[in-house]
Amino acid sequence: MPPPLPRRPVWGESAEPTPPPLPVGPPEHQTPVDPWAGVDTGGWDLPSAELPPLPPMSPTMPHPTPPATRQWSGPPAPPVGSHPVSPAAAPRPPQATGPRMPTRPTSPPTPPPAVPKQRRGRRPAAPPAAPPGWQAPQAYVPVPVRRRRRWPWLLLLTLACCCGCPAYYGFPISAQYPAQAALPAQVDDLKLRQDGRSAETARQLENEVRGEHLLAEGTFAGVYSTSGGKQVTVFGGTGFRWSPESDAEAEISRLSERYALDAPEIVDTGVRGRHERCAVGRSDGGDVVVCTSVDHGSIATGVFTRLSVADSATLLNTLRAQIIQPKA
Repeated sequence: MPPPLPRRPVWGESAEPTPPPLPVGPPEHQTPVDPWAGVDTGGWDLPSAELPPLPPMSPTMPHPTPPATRQWSGPPAPPVGSHPVSPAAAPRPPQATGPRMPTRPTSPPTPPPAVPKQRRGRRPAAPPAAPPGWQAPQAYVPVPVRRRRRWPWLLLLTLACCCGCPAYYGFPISAQYPAQAALPAQVDDLKLRQDGRSAETARQLENEVRGEHLLAEGTFAGVYSTSGGKQVTVFGGTGFRWSPESDAEAEISRLSERYALDAPEIVDTGVRGRHERCAVGRSDGGDVVVCTSVDHGSIATGVFTRLSVADSATLLNTLRAQIIQPKA
C-alpha cells in the first residue's frame, strides 16, 4: 500500500512544521527560581531625609471644596452626515485610578420667569432694542405687529362732536327764540305812565327801534316811574339774533353819542347766550345809567335815573323777565 500523500497547507497557515509541545510536569515538582539571585541588595537601606513639620492650620481657614463632577453620559453624538460609530468601536472614557469622589446631585434647571399678564386698557411695554451691530439673518422676514383697533373711541368722539356741539349751542337758541313782548302796567314799585308826553316818547323810541333793527319781529317801549321820583325808560324788540354779544356792543355804541356815555362795563347775567353792557352818561342835566341786554330772541335797553350801575342792571333783568316771554 503506497504511503499517504502529504497534506496541503490551508490558506493562511504557516508552511514551517510546528514543533511538538514539551512535556510539562506538575508545578509542585518544579524547582523555584529566585529572581534576585546574585544581586547585591545591601545598599537599599538608604537614610531618609526628614521633612519639616507642616504649619498649623488656621481655625478660620475654610476647607477647600472639591470640584463638582458629573457622570459621564456617553460619547457625544456624531455630527450630521457622518457615519454612525458602532458601540464596540466607540472610545471608552479613561478610568480614574485615584479614590472616587462622591457625585453631587445636579439641581434642576431654573424655570424662566413668568411673564405678567397685560391688563386691559393699558398700552403694552415697548420691546427691547436690538444690541448694537446686530444684523438679521438672510432668511429673516419681519412680521408686522397687528395694532389694536380704536374705532369705538373714534366713533364715540364723532358722535360727541356731531351731537354734543349742536346740542350745546342749540339749547340757548331754542330756549330764547321765538319770544313775544308786552308791557305790564306795574313791575314791583314801578308803574307804567299813560300821560301824553310819556306816550309820545314811547312811540318815538319804538319807531327808532324798528328803523335800527330791520329784522325785528316785534317792538316795545314805555316809561315807568315810582312815587319817590325815580324814572325808568325801557325799549327794545324781539327777533332772532345770531350773535347777541356783538349786538349788545353795537347797541351801547349807538347810544353813546346821545347820552354821552363813558366806557361800558360788562355785566354777568348768569344766563348762557345772554350778554349785557352798562355805562354811565348824562341826560337833561342829570346823571343816568344806560344798560342793554341781548340774547338770541330779543333785545332790551333801559335808561335809569338815581340808580347805581349794579342796581340798574338788576332792575333791567327784572323788567325784561316781565316784558319778554318765550312763545310756547
